[in-house]
Amino acid sequence: MKIYNKTNFHKYTFCIFTEVSIAEIAALKLNYISKSGSEYSFTTTGVYRKSNHWGRAANCKWRLQSNGLEQSSRVKVGYANWDEFHSINEIEKLYFIEVDFTEKSVQYYHKNTSKNQGRFLRNAVDTTKRVKEIRNILPDGKNLKYWDTGEDFDSLLFKVIQLMISTDYTLLQIKQQLLKPSYTK
Repeated sequence: MKIYNKTNFHKYTFCIFTEVSIAEIAALKLNYISKSGSEYSFTTTGVYRKSNHWGRAANCKWRLQSNGLEQSSRVKVGYANWDEFHSINEIEKLYFIEVDFTEKSVQYYHKNTSKNQGRFLRNAVDTTKRVKEIRNILPDGKNLKYWDTGEDFDSLLFKVIQLMISTDYTLLQIKQQLLKPSYTK
């Protein structure tokens, strides 16, 4: 596994930064400012990033995990340890999807994160497509309202999404698998 530091963390990596307060970096030396205006302060254990944009950053996928800090600015500060950066490419199956049914949210993670326990993996393109499909269904499940499976809606939604995150089945294939015949012979 590749070891990341201040010289290579910005080259084709996935990372989830943890949001921290702006006050936490006030005394730190500013080490680098990117072309897009993001500011970086390096420590021996990791990096602080102050930025108004998260997600896709150049050739990296960096997400900011909010801590619910009430910051009036769009600019947020995140911190990540060097060992939280993971190598990425567009071809390998590196990502798995996780759904929070309570919050009605979906996120993807790198296979080398601690959350991975034998999860179904996809490449970057397939992961992005599947996350979009789940986000279309998750809020209200309107695509599932007419599926006659004989079970309550919340159970159906849970089953469908579980199959979406654990297989390559299309929504049509999932529907065919779950639907009961609407008539008897």
